[in-house]
Amino acid sequence: MNTSSSTSPTPTPAAGALGHLRVLDLSRVLAGPWCTQNLADLGADVIKIEKPGAGDDTRHWGPPFFADDAGQPTQQACYYAACNRNKRSVTVDMATPEGQQIIRDLAAQSDVVVENFKTGGLARYGLDYASLSALNPRLVYCSVTGFGHTGPYAPRAGYDLLIQAMSGVMSFTGHADGEPGAGPLRVGVAVVDLFTGMYATTAILAALQAREHTGRGQHIDIALLDCAMAMLGNQGAGYLNAGSIPTRQGNTHPSVVPYQDFPTQDGNVLLAIGNDGQFARFCEAAGTTWHQDAHYTTNAARVINRGVLIPMMQALTRTRTTAEWVQLLESRAVPCGPINNVGQAFDDPQVRARGLRVEQLRYPDGRLPAGEQVNKVATTASPLRLSDTPVTLRYAPPALGQHTDEVLREKLGLDAARLQALRGKGVV
Repeated sequence: MNTSSSTSPTPTPAAGALGHLRVLDLSRVLAGPWCTQNLADLGADVIKIEKPGAGDDTRHWGPPFFADDAGQPTQQACYYAACNRNKRSVTVDMATPEGQQIIRDLAAQSDVVVENFKTGGLARYGLDYASLSALNPRLVYCSVTGFGHTGPYAPRAGYDLLIQAMSGVMSFTGHADGEPGAGPLRVGVAVVDLFTGMYATTAILAALQAREHTGRGQHIDIALLDCAMAMLGNQGAGYLNAGSIPTRQGNTHPSVVPYQDFPTQDGNVLLAIGNDGQFARFCEAAGTTWHQDAHYTTNAARVINRGVLIPMMQALTRTRTTAEWVQLLESRAVPCGPINNVGQAFDDPQVRARGLRVEQLRYPDGRLPAGEQVNKVATTASPLRLSDTPVTLRYAPPALGQHTDEVLREKLGLDAARLQALRGKGVV
């Protein structure tokens, strides 16, 4: 339901690092919105264009759904809140000529456009890079697609799960062959989308910096497959330089031992022992002399002899509880910790101290428009910590069309009569 309001206050200009920038967000789902939320958190004025009556697909991707004041689930999915904080929602039907003109007019005033339509999908609307850069040569235009704008797969749609499979990420994620539950697995969050959003953010900031010297914007072609291949990291380097194809090995590390989970009396403890000194301190704390044995003194030796070392360690770790191991090993500066669920993670004292759970109100005065059931929205705080230009919190993830009237009045000078006429025709 469109809940635009003609009484929403005009915001104070953002004080963040990017408070001087305006971003027109034509993207949906996760990769593009993750990028634009980064820019918004840093202060940019991000105007999110959504389809009237429907909005971003993720508004409906549930359960889980937001609960109303009575604790009953609404029809508003929580997914949308993950990547749309600090944005203003404007509903525009870009399939209509008038809607296309509104977007062109907004792009003419913007510094950045982000879109994730299929390759060539916006050209038919006159909203592609060539069309919009002709109106605004300083425009930085970022296209996020599954496979990029070149190559045989360019016309294909791309999805995180598909790209995890095609890139090889799934081939080395999961339990090793022969173990219970063996087989390729996806990572538990849409990691390719998230990394793509981060790469897109970096590229946009680079293009804006280049514009300071050239006076011109440019087109950015960001592909999920490219990003997934880049984030193969050391596994990709191992193949490219040594012909080593990584295999699944659960929570163990191919090059570092011990670096995995271990059973305890009441659960599991994660040990991330990355050097020989840490291993020696673990052994001293645990009352063993393994670090004095040439088979285990160095990491290279431990990797070779992991088949003997790990079972001995597993027998040892079962003698204490997780909390006891954490307390003992932290006192010796041995990296370790519990394997939390998400609830336990948000309740962790370090997470609390860093303020990683934030709450915002969509309607700060508490007066919800007719048909709106959700006001308070919780999100995970931005991890970007800048001393002089900190992240700012200005808008909760918005209701659909919440800022339509506000933005079109403010940016395009449309009066109430014109807005009503556009709304009557289904343009906004």
